[in-house]
Amino acid sequence: MSWKFQEPPNVAVITNKKIIQSGDWIAYVSHDEDDGGWQFHNRDPLEEGNAVIVSLRSIFELDESIGELADLPLGWHAWRERKDAPWQRSKAA
Repeated sequence: MSWKFQEPPNVAVITNKKIIQSGDWIAYVSHDEDDGGWQFHNRDPLEEGNAVIVSLRSIFELDESIGELADLPLGWHAWRERKDAPWQRSKAA
């Protein structure tokens, strides 16, 4: 899959340690309206001690399906019930 994000591959994003260290799958993605930041989370509630900052490229290399979300507007989020389920999207509340 080719690079579809407007942001460069080396932009910093927030994710959960389990995704990086244990290979847990991405269940929730947000594209924050206030700062344009991206967040990638598993099914666990995010706790400050579990958050890590990595490059967008490193997340993409772990799960290329996030490329489907490259056009996710600011202030929106996406989720899926299983790793192989399609992404669902909506404006964040």
